[in-house]
Amino acid sequence: HTFLEEQLEDVKNTRRELIKVIKQVDMEIQSTFASAFADVRDNFEKLFSMLFPGGHGKLLLTSPDDLLNTGIEVEAKPSGKNVKKLSLLSGGERSLTALAFLFAVFRSRPSPFYVMDEVEAALDDVNLHRFLSLIHEFRQEAQLLIVSHQKRTMEAGDCLLGVTMQPGGSSRIIVERAAAAAS
Repeated sequence: HTFLEEQLEDVKNTRRELIKVIKQVDMEIQSTFASAFADVRDNFEKLFSMLFPGGHGKLLLTSPDDLLNTGIEVEAKPSGKNVKKLSLLSGGERSLTALAFLFAVFRSRPSPFYVMDEVEAALDDVNLHRFLSLIHEFRQEAQLLIVSHQKRTMEAGDCLLGVTMQPGGSSRIIVERAAAAAS
């Protein structure tokens, strides 16, 4: 009987210790998330204004009092529009808003390189120009690998890699540097 009481007390002590550890981890997660969210939110507002001159974008927490379970809402108001819901924006505006968010994360938590696959496919000429301006700014901070079918995006690159399929199913890789492409 004493053995079982000791075992029960040991289990209760272990449970109390685990609850303390869980609370500490939760507090650390909340602190880290709050800091990262604040950085991304601030960068998103700046980048959105750059990509949509005269527009305003915001990131909002769906449950600011419960950081462990909150979601993030994106509010986007391009210049001249009174639209907040992303679903009411054009495809290009949604793409540019998503790029503002993506680059806000990049700026908040930098990496030496980024890979993007046809992120500018839905952009018209004006928005493509804005995207390329953003790319030009970020290329100073990191290497960018961008998969694209847009001629202007390819022209903005330092190096082009082309992959074509040969008869028989094999691939051929063509490499051209910007200096060689200009001549």
